[in-house]
Amino acid sequence: MPMFTTYDGTRLAYHLRGEGEPLLCIPGGAMRASEYLGDLGGLTAHRQLVLLDLRGTGDSAVPDDPASYRCDRQVADVEALRAHLGLDRIDLLGHSAGGNLAMLYAAAHPERIGSLVLITPSPWALGMPPTPEERLAAARLRKDEPWFEEAYAAYAAALAGREPHTDFDALLYGRWDAAARAHAAAGERQHNDEAAAVYGSDGAFEPVVTRTALARLDAPVLLLAGELDGGPCPDLAARAAACFADGELQVQPGAGHFPWIDDPGAFVRTVAAFLDPDVRTVTVGGVRLAYRVWGAESAPPVVLVHGRGGDSRDWAQIAERLAATRRVYAIDLRGHGLSDWPGGYSFEAFRDDLRGFVIELGLSGTDMVGHSMGGAAAALLAEDEPGLIGRLVLEETPPFFPLDPPRGPAERPGGRLGFDWPVVPSTDAQLNDPDPAWRGRFAAIAVPTLVVAGGPASQIDQKKLAWMASRIPGARLVTIDAGHLVHTERPAEFLSALGEFGIGAPQRASASAATVRAQR
Repeated sequence: MPMFTTYDGTRLAYHLRGEGEPLLCIPGGAMRASEYLGDLGGLTAHRQLVLLDLRGTGDSAVPDDPASYRCDRQVADVEALRAHLGLDRIDLLGHSAGGNLAMLYAAAHPERIGSLVLITPSPWALGMPPTPEERLAAARLRKDEPWFEEAYAAYAAALAGREPHTDFDALLYGRWDAAARAHAAAGERQHNDEAAAVYGSDGAFEPVVTRTALARLDAPVLLLAGELDGGPCPDLAARAAACFADGELQVQPGAGHFPWIDDPGAFVRTVAAFLDPDVRTVTVGGVRLAYRVWGAESAPPVVLVHGRGGDSRDWAQIAERLAATRRVYAIDLRGHGLSDWPGGYSFEAFRDDLRGFVIELGLSGTDMVGHSMGGAAAALLAEDEPGLIGRLVLEETPPFFPLDPPRGPAERPGGRLGFDWPVVPSTDAQLNDPDPAWRGRFAAIAVPTLVVAGGPASQIDQKKLAWMASRIPGARLVTIDAGHLVHTERPAEFLSALGEFGIGAPQRASASAATVRAQR
């Protein structure tokens, strides 16, 4: 267990979990040992967590001066840890009461902040304490739970200062299941109550000074609130996020005060997307969509759309080459990668994702390249609104004939997936029995279209793919003998086909690898 010595000689401990770029994590409580943060729902798959045990908690030593438990005085502990780690700038995460320490550190050392993540913070440092009314209003959202009456009475009594006990733990979680119960029970041995009483005591916070400093903070800030949390409720969280020059609010549906316990996947996708400098997000129809960008901002745009089970990273090799002449956008469709996984999936929903994405980013008239499921969504969009698309490339796109034989129930593979498994049965059902109007409207696609086929090794019926190309006015068909994953297996030939179609520069390709047939 690594340790370091802070400004007053106190020995403090920290714990390392995962690999990658470090993310310094400050626990809440107030003054709860960092053990309760765990791996933050699996965030360790993306970052190395540096979990600080605040003075007097966990494996850290008790200081000689109890007054040093005050929040503002612990800013120096965070700075000492940064120096100990040898980091010029840090990505800093604070949960709950720990969010106040994170904010005070950012206000005192703005030049040291790479990014700031505040998880369900009670923003005392901003002069915005959650009120009892806000907390109780949030609690009443749980009125249909079987345990509500008892927990609510205990919560109201505690907020009124009559009975400071913890029989209302269920109200702090979005789901009062076995995992939440175990997490809450462990808290009984993780708190330093003496230190907690000092943490927010008189003099700890100067809200006007802090707000002024944070309004000038030149770093991105994520404030993640729980839909069911009262400290802060989403409205208060929105007011807190507005205090930052570059503040972003995300509200996790169905979550309480510990969102990584309530829905680990949703939590990790939101935080990982924010922390990844190569990832951006946009919200379309209430769904947060992640995407990656390459190339000069002034260059003409092209949108790349992945297939089922993939994400924007699938296009990295293609995107890097196209970026020489194009502004490249690669999206994570709903249920995939770092976008939201809302649980409802269909080709129409993916089409609507693309429509909203293009409109929100002001990309009307963009060229669009879609693979497989992504190509199907792009084709449906082109049928409905051809004005949103300049050129259209459909790589190994299902031609919307009923599958014969139909696909039976698929078995979910074990382990963690990079996409939401319900995508598979939902889209399989539509592939088995597609809306005949979809293929009937191929003639309505009024944009230049290139259909890329993968040849005999593909799972797509190549004759029907050729039929689809023949139905789209003026479409061209290119066959590249690569199977279903053309852009992955034959990137040079794929890029050459795109270049000859007017997207990017033509690439040198083997004549034996690609056969071009024009469909008129």
